[in-house]
Amino acid sequence: MLNETSQNVPGVEITAATWRDLNELRAVEHDCFDHDAWSLIDLIGVLTLPGTSRLKAVVNGRMVGFAAGDIRKDEATGWISTIGVIGAYRRLGIGSRLLNASEKDMAMPRVCLCVRKSNQPAIQLYTRHGYHVFDHWERYYEDGEEALVMEKYLRSQRIKIETA
Repeated sequence: MLNETSQNVPGVEITAATWRDLNELRAVEHDCFDHDAWSLIDLIGVLTLPGTSRLKAVVNGRMVGFAAGDIRKDEATGWISTIGVIGAYRRLGIGSRLLNASEKDMAMPRVCLCVRKSNQPAIQLYTRHGYHVFDHWERYYEDGEEALVMEKYLRSQRIKIETA
């Protein structure tokens, strides 16, 4: 599985997350998303359901970031469902490393994600990595804020033409 060391922060490892990371993931979710943090049942699901990419960023044995993605093979699309880095470790390249590792781990030609329209730092991160807005979902968040839906094509789909 993935085990990458961040080039920007010494000692950062990106590796697979498991159900054993539940308590640390709860802390990361609350630090990153406050009122948008996932419920306990959602966190258990993301750490256990099949067809899910789940990666954590670890510094000195402590989880400082997390990314999860839903692999939809029938759509040839991966959906990044959450990605976050705790406040003390932001703007150090860890979010970029998690994003790149998620794309690689899902191994889909297209990756999509949703982001709050007001979350300019995240939008800038995704734009720098080649994502663009292709849709918006009104009143997506609990407080009624709109979500921008962004996508990135990682490689062209190969179409196999069979001859009779």
